[in-house]
Amino acid sequence: MEVLGKIKVVNPEQQVSAAFKKRELVVTTDEQYPQHILIEFTQDKCDLLSNYNIGEAVKVSINLRGREWVNPQGETRYFNSIQGWRIERLVADAPTQQAPPMPAAATFAPATNLNEEDADDLPF
Repeated sequence: MEVLGKIKVVNPEQQVSAAFKKRELVVTTDEQYPQHILIEFTQDKCDLLSNYNIGEAVKVSINLRGREWVNPQGETRYFNSIQGWRIERLVADAPTQQAPPMPAAATFAPATNLNEEDADDLPF
């Protein structure tokens, strides 16, 4: 799956435990109702965010993750997270070379093989 939008927030790396680190990114989608999507990058993927800045348009490849947790009272809860594994800049389309202008209608020779009887020869 992918999320397209502009970077709103790039948080610093967090060392959660001795063996686990994460870095959070917020991407704002470009829709009628923009969404602010929090995406986590973990472990070696944290370094992917080092060269990105607020305001840049990006495409982030993500995986949805879900987990089940049972609290001490025996109640089951479910949690979701969005994990990023690749990020790419969206480059604005470079201006393309314009096609040569179409010749004016006056430069075309008029049709001489018109048959008035075949004026309505559409097949439907």
